[in-house]
Amino acid sequence: MTDENDVTMWPPMFKGMQEASEQAIESQQEMLQQMMSAGSGMPGFDMNQLGAMSQMATFKTRVQSGGRISIPDAEREALDIEEGDIVQTVVLPVKRNRTE
Repeated sequence: MTDENDVTMWPPMFKGMQEASEQAIESQQEMLQQMMSAGSGMPGFDMNQLGAMSQMATFKTRVQSGGRISIPDAEREALDIEEGDIVQTVVLPVKRNRTE
């Protein structure tokens, strides 16, 4: 998915984050395609549940004190998320910023 001629140039320290993010997106797309092709063949799976999946965003954020994370403004606006709304989060560690 990465291309040497890609107009978006990531600083070297973010290259690993970019690759992990792209791999996660590819995996999510593959899973969605498999679910859609399986259709009614999956017991207990309702194709109408996919509607909620069309309203999702993938972004990177930093873990703050107390384990808090923030949803960027653009994603909150696009998904119409407001304070007090309940959202589901899938966490995929991209880079550990530790000195051990």
